[in-house]
Amino acid sequence: MGEKAGQALKMKFKRASKKVWALTERPSNEQLLELYALYKQATEGDCQGKARGGLKERAKWKSWNAITGISQVDAMERYCSIVDELGG
Repeated sequence: MGEKAGQALKMKFKRASKKVWALTERPSNEQLLELYALYKQATEGDCQGKARGGLKERAKWKSWNAITGISQVDAMERYCSIVDELGG
């Protein structure tokens, strides 16, 4: 995870993370899990520890763990493009 996001990408990511709450239609569960994973990867880095909690928490952990190793830049760019596709 060597790539660091530039200011322009950080601003775009911040706007996208606010837009996602104002979407007119609720994204599918798969889209929500992907957005969650990308957001966590962009803000916290690789998933750590083991899956805990109920089904919802485990699904979120599995989704995040599946993208371990992608850079902060890639995670932010993918997150922004998904929000754009959803109409954000």
